[in-house]
Amino acid sequence: MNRRDISESEVVGVIQNPELTVEVRPGRVVFQSLLMKGAPVKAFLLRVFVDVRKSGYEVVTVYRTSKIDKYRS
Repeated sequence: MNRRDISESEVVGVIQNPELTVEVRPGRVVFQSLLMKGAPVKAFLLRVFVDVRKSGYEVVTVYRTSKIDKYRS
């Protein structure tokens, strides 16, 4: 997250209120939402990969992409 300049609050916000949730395999879920950031303001998709366990969520990786149409269909 630090290397990609993605804040913990952005990640938590996407997990708590995703636009789309996709199970990629049993126990692994991708939460994603469209966000606006930067100057000039640009839209990007924030994708958060999470392992779902009985003890809670464990974030595996997170990244932003400008390929919005690719992941929203």
